[in-house]
Amino acid sequence: MVTLETVLDVLPVASLVVVLAYYSLQIRNQNRTRQAQLFMQMYNRWRDDTKGLDFNPVLNTKLSDFTEYQEKYESDENFRDTVDAYFTFYEGLGVIVKAGYMDIHLVALMWAGMTRRFYENIVEPIIDEAKEYWDMPRVWSETVYVCKELIRYTDEHPELRT
Repeated sequence: MVTLETVLDVLPVASLVVVLAYYSLQIRNQNRTRQAQLFMQMYNRWRDDTKGLDFNPVLNTKLSDFTEYQEKYESDENFRDTVDAYFTFYEGLGVIVKAGYMDIHLVALMWAGMTRRFYENIVEPIIDEAKEYWDMPRVWSETVYVCKELIRYTDEHPELRT
């Protein structure tokens, strides 16, 4: 038989379990809301930074080395504006992903194809020479980070490949 004393002993514990579960759900909801807000901020930034740019020809340009990058950067205004916009965007996105504020899955859903093209055609062929040329070992480090993470993630999730 359950006594009033037993009920009074169990009730605070049960209440605590309910409160902790509710608190846990609230924190999870807040984190998802923050991720959604960050995602939309980055989407708007990308849209604003690339507005009016003809970025597909740039992303489809397979550079051979840093010298070719410099020549194109100096002679082609669309190339210069596009790579500046992309490096700036990916540096910010890389920090957000690396710090754990945004899940790489969101990046894969939105920017998978252009990220792979940007990294494989523009970044990868020039990054080592750029670091040496400018004597900056961390130049575009967050861009490289987020691009490699995204490529790894899409390779592990073939349904997201573009």
